[in-house]
Amino acid sequence: QVQLQESGPGLVKPSQTLSLTCTASGGSITTNNYSWNWIRQPPGKGLEWIGKITYSGITYYSPSLKSRTSISRDTSKNQFTLQLDSVTPEDTAVYYCARSYNGLHAWGQGTLVTVSS
Repeated sequence: QVQLQESGPGLVKPSQTLSLTCTASGGSITTNNYSWNWIRQPPGKGLEWIGKITYSGITYYSPSLKSRTSISRDTSKNQFTLQLDSVTPEDTAVYYCARSYNGLHAWGQGTLVTVSS
């Protein structure tokens, strides 16, 4: 059973780059057919899908965030990483990683990232 754990700074200054890592255990991020997603939830708002990287390394991004987002992976560490550039306070949210295959499942516990000077 795969488990996911997000890690990274809890505070980022405006205009800087937010960088988070998701470490998977109990399953490989290269296992066929699975994709590895980043999702966020701003305070008081709903979930927003940010993007994903597939088992083969192909990336897909939300159109609204595509210009600022990069998702990559390190298969040797079984990790995938989110980078979000030029952050503003509106990027303050709980950020989750999750595995998907015909739906999102195996979520991490989430990590709060606050954008503030």
